[in-house]
Amino acid sequence: MSDHATLRDAILYFAEFDHCKDFMVRLRWPEDKIICPRCGGEKLCWVEKQRLWKCYAGHPKPTFTLKTGTIFEDSPIALEKWLPAAWMLLNCKNGVSSYELHRALGVTQKTAWFMLHRIRLAMQSQTFNKLGGPDGGEVEIDETFIGAKARNMHKERKVRAQKEGRNTGGKAIVMGMLERGGTVRTAVISDRTKPTMQPIIRENVAEGSTVMSDEWASNYRMDEDFEHQVINHLERYVDGNVHTNTMENFWSLLKRCLHGTYVAVEPFHLFRYVDEQAAIQ
Repeated sequence: MSDHATLRDAILYFAEFDHCKDFMVRLRWPEDKIICPRCGGEKLCWVEKQRLWKCYAGHPKPTFTLKTGTIFEDSPIALEKWLPAAWMLLNCKNGVSSYELHRALGVTQKTAWFMLHRIRLAMQSQTFNKLGGPDGGEVEIDETFIGAKARNMHKERKVRAQKEGRNTGGKAIVMGMLERGGTVRTAVISDRTKPTMQPIIRENVAEGSTVMSDEWASNYRMDEDFEHQVINHLERYVDGNVHTNTMENFWSLLKRCLHGTYVAVEPFHLFRYVDEQAAIQ
């Protein structure tokens, strides 16, 4: 999709079904050997009028389309709309609102919202490889709070926030793990306790990695599993190679996207928006 420099290029290119077909075939079957997604059979026939393949392996559902087995499968929306929508989301670091997609592609706002969430689901990392590793991988770990500013809170909620400290009352907590020169992984968590945070780190960061964090790391520090280096932000932000600036930059982009593009995000959908931002970094 990166071959198309502008949204106009993408819309014009994917307006032709043959271009959509070529793109999806290259994406799904990179070895140029189309197989049935249900049985793995190779004895197929392309039915031009119906735009589908027929498999002759003799199973109950012998036909399949370019959408079968993808996030597009149960949607009546054509690939000519889906693929430009994916282009927009993948190429806009500040995110795309459903109203912007609605205006650009000529679909309803409700349809655009549905499409964006489907694409965000596809953008979630599917790899089982852990971050870092015993060969010297460096992983920055940090957490942030997402929610309303204290000055905009209701009086009772503001009092609760001040009691909890750092203006965290009622805000969602997002934990981030960033491999330098690699990828970002995030998790929306319920609290900042050891039973919550340590299993997430063990699941995502390889034992023996070098972990960089700030002075709030006591709840997830595990010196027996990782080489841990701490930077105290009350004193400085960088100490040689020890810093969490890359992770802080990610939080800045995420919050700019949430507050500037999406404005208001329901807490139970927050993980989708965070996954989107992690996927496009």
